[in-house]
Amino acid sequence: MEQHQHEHHHHLPHLEIGPSEPTHTPLRIVSPKTYLIIGVILLCLTAATTAISYVELGVFNAVVAIAIAVLKASLVVLFFMHIKYSSKLMKLTVCSGLFTFLVLITLTMSDYVSRAWGRW
Repeated sequence: MEQHQHEHHHHLPHLEIGPSEPTHTPLRIVSPKTYLIIGVILLCLTAATTAISYVELGVFNAVVAIAIAVLKASLVVLFFMHIKYSSKLMKLTVCSGLFTFLVLITLTMSDYVSRAWGRW
């Protein structure tokens, strides 16, 4: 009976244990030239923010400064954090974080503008 069980064991399918194909996408190599170009663009946008602060635009000073800041943050996220070359899941994760941030800012601003200022 032992021999019969031993023979039966040999008929099981052979499972190969070892390295398999990677399940993640390979990292894309970004050239130093790209980093240098993005770095120079970021410095130019910083200079533009400083220059625009000396121009009197009224309430639009803050709008222009925030627009430049959003552009700079987008460049950092896309290139320095490699989101531009990442998977769709990583892009979805970044977008969901941005969406959550915008929801929280919207809720905060709706509370802020609905206050009865001066009637306390």
